[in-house]
Parts: sequence; C-alpha cells; structure tokens
Amino acid sequence: MDSIFDKITQAINDFLMSIIESNLSTMFDDVNDKVGTIANEVGQTPQQWNSSVFSIIQNLSETVIVPIAGLIITFVLCYELISMIMEKNNMHDVDTFMFFKYFFKACVAIVIVTNTFDIIMAVFDVGQHIVQNSSSVIASNTHIDISSALTDIRTTLEAMGTGELFALMLETALVSLCMKILSICITVVIFGRMIEIYLYSSVGAIPFATMTNREWGQVGSNYLRGLIALGFQGFFIMVCVGIYAALVNSFTATSNIHSTIFSVAAYTVVLCFTLFKTGTISKSIFNAH
Repeated sequence: MDSIFDKITQAINDFLMSIIESNLSTMFDDVNDKVGTIANEVGQTPQQWNSSVFSIIQNLSETVIVPIAGLIITFVLCYELISMIMEKNNMHDVDTFMFFKYFFKACVAIVIVTNTFDIIMAVFDVGQHIVQNSSSVIASNTHIDISSALTDIRTTLEAMGTGELFALMLETALVSLCMKILSICITVVIFGRMIEIYLYSSVGAIPFATMTNREWGQVGSNYLRGLIALGFQGFFIMVCVGIYAALVNSFTATSNIHSTIFSVAAYTVVLCFTLFKTGTISKSIFNAH
C-alpha cells in the first residue's frame, strides 16, 4: 500500500517538476524578445517605423494644418504690426529699421511654416543618430536564461516535497504571467512614444506659426522643446537598456530558486518602470510641458 502511495506521490512530483522546468525555460522569452528589439525600434525615424502612418500624418499636416497655420501667421503679424505702431507713439517715433525687422519676421515665419515637416524630421534624424551611436556603445547581452543560471535544478527540485513543488509551480506560473504583462508594457512604451511623435508632427505648423512673435512665441518654443524631448527619450530608453544589461550580466544565481526567480524578475520590473519614466525625465530636462 505504501508502495502505491509512493508511486502516486512520485508521479505527481514528476508532473509538477516538468511544469516548473517548462515555466522556467520560457519565463523570460517574451521579455528577452522585446528587450532585444528596443534598440532597433527606438533607432528608427517616424518614416522608417511605419511609412503608411507617416504618409497620413504628412498629408494631414500639409493639407489641413498648414492652411490654418497661415491664418495664425496673418493674425500674429497683424497683432505685431498693431503693437509696433502703439509702441512707437502712433508712428510719431518712426524707425525705418522696424519695417525691415517686421518683414524679416514675416518671411521667417512663412519659411518655417512651409518647411515644418522637414524641420520636425530633422529633429528626429538627430535623435536617431544619437540612439544609433549610443547602441554601439552600450549594446550588450540582455538575454536572461534562468534555467541555465540555476545550478543542478533537477536535483534541487527532487529534494522538495509535493507541497513545496506545488507552491513553486504556482510561483513560476505567476512570475511567467507577470513577465508577459511586462513585455506588453515595454511594447506600449515604445509604440506610445512613436504615436506621440506622430501626434506632435501632425500639428507642428500651428505652434511654429507663432515662433517669431514675442508674446506668442512661447507656444512655438515649448513645442520645439517637446520635439527635442521626444527625440532624446530614445536615448534615455537606450540608457535604461544598458543599465538592465549590466544588471543581468552581473547577476549571480543562488541555490535558493525562489530568491533567484524574484531577483531576476525584479530587474525586468525596474526596466519597465524606468522606461515609463523616460518621457517625463526627458521633458523635465528640456523644460517641455
């Protein structure tokens, strides 16, 4: 009778151990795939990332937003002219240079608005250059293989009882699920940044139309700072990946399976958290709001 009970217990243990080993072998696959593609994703310009979306945004900017920007330029220039006349004592203190300055501002405003998309893409070309250079410096192995990191895992599992194996199975299943969720979060950060770039690019002509005016120019200045912040966000993302790679490569597994699993999982949680913070950090540095 004891022999039958022992065989049933051993069969249950073998089943639990196979599930645990399967969970461990695939636990970080999704995260490894996502982290491995971050450099390629953030290193692409808006046109390279999705040419179809880029074409839609460019057409919207040129056919819908630029005409509105033209009206804003007209308003801003009229406001500038009225302010200039009032400042000069109703034209009693006339300075011929002020007319040259006025027409120069008008020409600059028109040139900026008509070349809005080229200016925006130039900002992100610089951002792409920075990301590509940084990826060659901080590129490292970000692949986590926890099953190989754990020494003699089968022997460790065989020494556990049924209850402990069952708890470990639930633990590995939970961590595996969390890793899948975190891999989705990484995708959300990367895709969210690109969508934000497209949104910024679609209306760029309107804030650019205000840049040559002293009172209204802060709208355009803040918009330009936001563009630069988005470009440099890619660099901060690469820095996060570099830190993550350093932590992963310096990690030392212990004989405690629970400790090892949660320690490595913590690195991924920290990576995900810092990726979400990169946008805020970049905007804070460049004073964009």
